[in-house]
Amino acid sequence: MSISTFNHRWAEVIVEALTRHGIHHICIAPGSRSAPLTLAAAVNPKLSCHTHFDERGLGHLALGLAKSSQQPVAVIVTSGTAVANLYPAIIEAGLSGERLVLLTADRPAELIDCGANQAIEQTAIFAGHAATLNLPRPTADIAAPWLVAAIDNLLYQHEFGSMHINCPFAEPLYGDDNGEFISWRESLGDWWQCSQPWVRHSQRVSRSIQPDWNVWQQKRGVVIAGKLGTGQGRRVAEWAHKLGWPVLGDAFSQSGQPLPCADLWLANHDAQQTLAQAQIVIQFGTSLTGKRLLRWQEQIKPAMFWLIDRVPGRRDPAHHSGCRIVANINEWLDDHPAQPHAPWADRLHALSMHVKNAVHTATEAFGEAGLARRLPELLPKEGLLFLGNSLIVRLIDAFAQLPANCPVYGNRGASGIDGLLSTAAGVQRGIPRPMLIVLGDISMLYDLNALALLRQPPAPLILLVINNNGGQIFSLLPTPVETRERFFSMPQHISFEHAAALFGLQYSCPASWDALNQCVDRGWSQGGVTLIELNVVPEEGAQTLASLVQWAEKL
Repeated sequence: MSISTFNHRWAEVIVEALTRHGIHHICIAPGSRSAPLTLAAAVNPKLSCHTHFDERGLGHLALGLAKSSQQPVAVIVTSGTAVANLYPAIIEAGLSGERLVLLTADRPAELIDCGANQAIEQTAIFAGHAATLNLPRPTADIAAPWLVAAIDNLLYQHEFGSMHINCPFAEPLYGDDNGEFISWRESLGDWWQCSQPWVRHSQRVSRSIQPDWNVWQQKRGVVIAGKLGTGQGRRVAEWAHKLGWPVLGDAFSQSGQPLPCADLWLANHDAQQTLAQAQIVIQFGTSLTGKRLLRWQEQIKPAMFWLIDRVPGRRDPAHHSGCRIVANINEWLDDHPAQPHAPWADRLHALSMHVKNAVHTATEAFGEAGLARRLPELLPKEGLLFLGNSLIVRLIDAFAQLPANCPVYGNRGASGIDGLLSTAAGVQRGIPRPMLIVLGDISMLYDLNALALLRQPPAPLILLVINNNGGQIFSLLPTPVETRERFFSMPQHISFEHAAALFGLQYSCPASWDALNQCVDRGWSQGGVTLIELNVVPEEGAQTLASLVQWAEKL
């Protein structure tokens, strides 16, 4: 009884310490070894608890919450392979900068590496993908201030990515509170009544102004808008417009993409020659989607290249010479106001409009390419958009012009298809607004049990599944058809109607643009979750992209 009581005291302090660092959401999977942590989280009034039976999906749920709330999110799982299932979400968070705090229950040291049930080596399981704090077995011999100070130090030191707190607990794990060890808990004194961490570290201030900005803004410049936050893309576009500089906007830039279809017209030699006149290129954000944009960004050799992003580290795969600026983008724009200049690359605007008109003509038929181009028409008013990976995101990036007022989310760090639906569920829980999710059929299958997370959405939700019967991004590869189908695209020949019925979701399978619009309008008006499946010609989207790239090259 004394052990179970002290386990509870120990877990109570851990969970409370996390709330002092802006953690309001905690995601919990079932498990016995983690019971002290779960029970402590369940009674903490500062936390909103989210549950899921699949730890891989749970990690991505937390990732989505962190993306939209812009706050760290905690996760509780039991010991063993439950911990390993968090790995994909941890990798994504490390690349895109979201903060996850992973509380993994563990067996005590004497049960490791001796054949004990559900016991694996957890202390360094995430290697370089997460900062680690390995706690000792709970004991009253260790003062409570040590425990909270260790947690404070971990969270203050790591402003981006994941943090792993490994928490061994000895049995018994359950029992009535007999009132023991209150003095151990109360040694923290007034800390229980305040809202501050036990140890408050001074914040690092790195805000600075580029000393040569007044010189460079007189030059011919180009702006690349990568993955940006809500409001940032619009500001970047307005700032560049004032300078008279063209903006190459990614689908995740929220910039309004002033020069639409960039991933098509960048294949054109005249466009490349025009952009080659740029003396400075400034890239805001990272994780570029379009193949032509990535290739152009890799090949450019301006006199100066600046990359501005909030996440530190090497974020430029082309390794340009120039300045790597770690900064809040809104603050950086405030500190570097633009002087008005006449545009220097008007040719690009005419070219982008010409390509946009050609895309409209080439994508009139009902199919994947047409859906990508029409996507802005389907968006909810004041809503959210979550884009899957693989082929569909490339088609949207190349064919659509997304509005600047719609926040766009996705997993573009590692760009995997695992956990996309779970991440989207977390995004909407962090910002309870209407949301459109667009995924391919294989991505949907990969995370199918995440439909359980969508059953009670905080706002209307439409899940649009593009069923092109397999991973049709591999249609762009020069492989024999039979080999490609067997080993790459792997068509499954399925319908998602029964999946919708299994989880109690509304389902539609429109076969025309009018029918799709009616389904979408009905979904927004009636609320709940609507799963819309678009059965399309398998290779039509990839073939349309390839043919339009070839056409743009010859313009």
